[in-house]
Amino acid sequence: MSTPRRAIAGLVSTMGACVALSGCGSDADTLTVYSAQHESLVRTMLEDFTEETGIELEFRDANDSELANQIVQEGEASPADVFLTENSPAIDVVDEAGLLAPLDDATLEQVDDAYRPSSGTWVGFAARSTVLIYNPAEIAEGELPASMLDLAGPQWQGRVGIAAGGADFQAIVSAVLELAGEDATRQWLTGLEQNAEIYSSNTAVMKAVDEGEVPVGITYHYYWYRDQAQNGLIGDDARLHYFGNQDPGAFLSVSGAGVLASSDQQEDAQRLVAFLTSAAAQERLSESSALEYAVGTGVASADALPPLA
Repeated sequence: MSTPRRAIAGLVSTMGACVALSGCGSDADTLTVYSAQHESLVRTMLEDFTEETGIELEFRDANDSELANQIVQEGEASPADVFLTENSPAIDVVDEAGLLAPLDDATLEQVDDAYRPSSGTWVGFAARSTVLIYNPAEIAEGELPASMLDLAGPQWQGRVGIAAGGADFQAIVSAVLELAGEDATRQWLTGLEQNAEIYSSNTAVMKAVDEGEVPVGITYHYYWYRDQAQNGLIGDDARLHYFGNQDPGAFLSVSGAGVLASSDQQEDAQRLVAFLTSAAAQERLSESSALEYAVGTGVASADALPPLA
């Protein structure tokens, strides 16, 4: 399940701010967690970790590419004990640099093998599905593209919205590169450069589709489901279309967790990843308002979500 790194290579940024549940520092029994996943989701899944283990957590929150490149720059001197990502390309960058320790077999077995690489150096703890969001008042369902790659065609000029600068879209590009190859990816991106309206975020893409600025947009599923669960004011006129048949548009992005090989608290760091992938933490994910997919073996995702099958 290795994912190409071209989409985020060279994106080196400054470190995100330190957000600590306890005082900043490197005391024993305090793990430093570099986290690019949504803060509320991670805190919810790890809610009882400190109480159950006595291990304090110090979080440094930033986006995928910032933290991945920060860890690579820091190398063996990194203060990070655990790395949590929003999308898999970032943790693959760190893995390819040889900076992750093998995870315990018992931890890996808590997650279906579809959501972890064969290397055993990181494991998925949540997932989100790529979708085409569309406005049925602007385009009939029968007119939707059969493949996400079709959006490169001239008939889509000015008719598709993307959040090109975000880690989510970079992960989607990585999936196209892995599944379709360099030539097809280059052709697709060249077409989108001509066709797409660029928005600042996935939520902005959803709003643009809902208001009829563009008939379709590329995003992840949970933005729409969260909006529907709250008030539906942003995406109430929009609908989701799922690509199938192994199309790159059916890409499922996995949030990854790994232990830094340089950590001097290997046992505690392994305990955190094991906790995050445990049935209890996965059930917290399913019951939360995050509406991302659970990946723990035998744990069902939120009832509102269509099954991954």
